Amino acid sequence: MTLIHVLVMAGVTYLIRMLPFVLFKKKIENRFIKSFLHYVPFAVLGAMTFPAIFSSTSSVYSAIIGTAVAVFLAFREKSLLTVASSACLTVYIAEALIKLFQH
Repeated sequence: MTLIHVLVMAGVTYLIRMLPFVLFKKKIENRFIKSFLHYVPFAVLGAMTFPAIFSSTSSVYSAIIGTAVAVFLAFREKSLLTVASSACLTVYIAEALIKLFQH
């Protein structure tokens, strides 16, 4: 049964990646479509990631603080490793402070 699931997932993944090559033989010249296709991966990643940010910590306040740090560093064009590490460290410190002041 597991093999069937893996094969179905592999087929669906292959179809999603193969269909654009089969359907669109010519180069896309339309500026609107090119712009749309350029931003779709970022929009999908944001839609999948953003809700998880606020449910992955024990406090919504630490999640907000960590997100603010990540957004600030991203706008400053820091590396992905710097942004992610700083956000994680900020959330860790914020949660430690929240626990400290709750008792």
